[in-house]
Amino acid sequence: MDTTKGLTTSEAQALLRQFGPNQVKEEAPHPIRLFLMKFWGPVPWMLEVTLILEGILHKTPEALIIAFLLVFNAILGFTQERRAQSALDLLRTQLKINARVLRDGSWTEIPAADLVPGDYIHLRMGDFAPADTLLDTGSVLVDQSSLTGEAAPVERSAGSIIYSGSILRRGEASGTVQATGARSYFGKTAELVRGAGSRSHLEDLVMGIVRYLVLLDGILVVGILIYATVHSIALGDILPFALILLVASVPVALPATFTLATALASLDLAHHGVLVTRLAAIEEASSMDELCTDKTGTLTLNQLTLTAMQPAPGVLESDFVTMAAIACDTATQDPLDLAILQAVQEQHLTLPPRQDFIPFDPATKRSEATFIHNGVPWKAIKGAPQTIAALTALTDWQDAAEKLSQTGARILGVAAGPEHSLTFQGFLALSDPPRPDAAQAVADLTALGIHVRMVTGDSVPTAQAVASQLHIAGPVCEHDAIQTSNQDCGVFAGVFPEDKFHIVQRLQKQHRITGMTGDGVNDAPALKQAEVGIAVSNAMDVAKAAASLVLTRPGLTDVVTAVKTGRLVYQRMLTYTLNKIVKTFQVAMFLSLGLLLFGQFVVTPLLVLLLLFANDFVTMSLADDNVRYSQDPDHWDLPSLIGTSLIIAMAWLIYIFAVFLVGRYDFHWPLPTLQTMDFLGLVFSGLGNVFVVRERSWFWLSRPGRFLTLAALGDVIVVSLLAVHGWLMHAVTLRAIVYLFVFTLLYMLILDGMKGIVLRFFHSRTASPSPVPGVGPSEMS
Repeated sequence: MDTTKGLTTSEAQALLRQFGPNQVKEEAPHPIRLFLMKFWGPVPWMLEVTLILEGILHKTPEALIIAFLLVFNAILGFTQERRAQSALDLLRTQLKINARVLRDGSWTEIPAADLVPGDYIHLRMGDFAPADTLLDTGSVLVDQSSLTGEAAPVERSAGSIIYSGSILRRGEASGTVQATGARSYFGKTAELVRGAGSRSHLEDLVMGIVRYLVLLDGILVVGILIYATVHSIALGDILPFALILLVASVPVALPATFTLATALASLDLAHHGVLVTRLAAIEEASSMDELCTDKTGTLTLNQLTLTAMQPAPGVLESDFVTMAAIACDTATQDPLDLAILQAVQEQHLTLPPRQDFIPFDPATKRSEATFIHNGVPWKAIKGAPQTIAALTALTDWQDAAEKLSQTGARILGVAAGPEHSLTFQGFLALSDPPRPDAAQAVADLTALGIHVRMVTGDSVPTAQAVASQLHIAGPVCEHDAIQTSNQDCGVFAGVFPEDKFHIVQRLQKQHRITGMTGDGVNDAPALKQAEVGIAVSNAMDVAKAAASLVLTRPGLTDVVTAVKTGRLVYQRMLTYTLNKIVKTFQVAMFLSLGLLLFGQFVVTPLLVLLLLFANDFVTMSLADDNVRYSQDPDHWDLPSLIGTSLIIAMAWLIYIFAVFLVGRYDFHWPLPTLQTMDFLGLVFSGLGNVFVVRERSWFWLSRPGRFLTLAALGDVIVVSLLAVHGWLMHAVTLRAIVYLFVFTLLYMLILDGMKGIVLRFFHSRTASPSPVPGVGPSEMS
C-alpha cells in the first residue's frame, strides 16, 4: 500500500478549518421557543388581545378564564409534538463513524467527522463509506440502494467514486476523499431535507374558519357600537360585552381538539406498527390521494433471490445449481453468491471440496473455482452471459438471456468442465422479489381512492416487471419524464434523489395531497416535502428524521391502517368543526340581536365564558367518538361547511329566541332569571347540536362514543346544579330546567328531520358517514 499519499496533520487541520467537520448540521429549535410558538397564530392572537383588554377593564374572572384557555391549549400542543423534534437530532449523528486514514505517512483511525478533502483512506468489506471517495486501487462491490434506490450492488474499481453512506459488500480499496459534510452526495441530500417542507392544511382550515367568524363578529360588533352610541350606553358597559362576543366566536378549542384527536390516534397507530413524528400528518393522511412509493425495500424484499434457472439441454438442474454454487463463496458476502448458495441449501445438495477459488473480478466479469470431478481437475465459472458465451464458444445465447432479463432479473451464465474444454451449463436469473403483502397493500390503497405510483432507481425492465406483478396502473416512464412529459406515469424508473423531490412538488402544484414512502437517504427530501412522509421499517435514520410517519413493521400494510385512522380523525373533527361554527353563529347572533332588539344583555359576559367551557370541553370528547372511515380521500370544503352551518344555526337561533320570548312574555321572568335560562338553553342546544351533526341519518341510529356520552351527561348535571343553587348565576327551579330539557329534545327531533334536506341541498360531504356502533379507534380493522 502506498504510504506516500495522504496529508500531514497540519494540512488536515487547515482543511478542517476551511471545509468544516464531515457532518451534517441541523439546528433543533429550543424547547422554550417551541412552547412559546404555541402562543403565536390567529387563535392565540385574538385571545391575547382580549385578555389584555379584560385586564385593563379589571374583569379578573373573565381574564383568568381566557388565560387558562390559552395555557391549556399551548401545553397540550407542546407535549404531543415535542417528541417529534427528537427525531431530527438523528441528522447530526448520521456520520459518527471511524475511518482508516493515512496521516503523516502512517495509517491511523480517526472519527469520520475529522475527515477532509484530500485525505487518503482505506475501505474494507462491511464499512460505511465515510465520505465521497475517488478510488485509485482495489475493487469493491458497493451497496448504494439507500442512496440511489438500485436494488443490485454495483462494482467499483480504480477511477470510480464511492458515495458517502454506501456499504461495502465485498473487497478492499483505497482512495482520496473528494467531498465531505454538506458537499458530499449524502450531505447535499440532507440539505434538500432542510429546505423541504409543506404547509399543513390544518393551518389553512383554522385560518379560513377564523376569517369567516371574525367577519361575522366584526359586523355584529360594529352594529352594537352604533347602537350604544345612539342610545348613549357607556363604553365601559358595552366594551366587555363586545369583547366576550369576540371570544365566543374564536374557535378556542379547535387546535387543542385536533391535537387531542391526533394524539389519541397516534397512540392507537403505535399498536399498529406506525410511529407518528408529526401529528398533522394523521389529518393529512385522510386527504392523501397520491402515494409515491419507493420500490427497493418497500415494495420488494431488498434481497436478491434465485427466481429462475434455465439449464442447457442435457444438463440436470441439480448439476447446474451445483456448478454455479461451486463458483460462489460466503466469505465474499456477495448477494449474488448468497442467493445461489441459499438455493443449494434448500435443495440439500452437497458441494465437492474446492482446491482453489478466485472471487468475482470486475475486469474479467466472472468468478471461478477449481475442484476434482471423477479424478480430473475441473473448473466452475459463473459470470456475465457474454463472458460465459466467449469461454464456451456459445453463439445463440442472446435470445434466451434477453427473454429472462425482460422480467427485470439480473442474468448470470454458468460454465464447467476441464480447463480447456469448458461447456455451457445454463443461465440463472436473480431478482429482488416483491414483498408477499405488497400486492394486497397496493390493492387496498387503490380501493381507498389513492393513486399509487412506484418510484425507483432501477432500470425500466426491472421497474416494469415489479409494477406488473403488483398491478400498479399507468405507463412506465424514464426519470426525465418528470420535467418534460405530461404523461400520467404510474412508474418512474432510473430516478435520482432530486427527481423524487420534484415528483412530490409537481403533484403538490396540481393540488394533490401527496404521500411518499422510502427507506434511504435518497428518499429523505421527498419524505420531508410530502404532506405524508412515511419511512418504512428498514429506513436509515435520516429518512426517519425527515418522515412524519415511521413504520416499525415491514411492508405497506400499516400505511393502509394509517390512512383509515386519519379518515376516522377527519370524521370526528368534521363533527367538531361543524358544531363549533353552528354554535358560534347561534351565540353571536343571539347576543347581538338580543341587545339590538330588546336593549338588554340576554346573557352576561361571565355566563358566555362558562358556556365556552360547557360546550368546548364536551365537544373535545368527540376526539374518541365512534365513526367509520370514508372510502375516498377526505377534503375540507369550507364554503359548503359554512353554508350548512349557517342554516342549522338559524334553526337553533329560533329555538333560543323562543326560550327568551316565552320566559319574558309568558312567565314574566326577571332579567337575571332570563339570563340563566338563556344560558341553560345555549348549553342544552349545544349538546343537542353535537348529536344532530355527528350523524347523516337520524341521530339515534348510532351509538355515540363512551366519553361523549359521559361528558354530555356530566355537562347537563353540572350546569343544572349551578343553576339550581345559584352559583355564578341567578338561581332557577329544577322544574324549569326539566321543562327546558324536554323542549330541547323535541326540537332536536324536528331539526334532525330538516338536516337531511340541508345536506342534500349543498351536495356536500360535510356530515360524517353513519358511525358504526362498536367501532372505535382501537377496534378498527
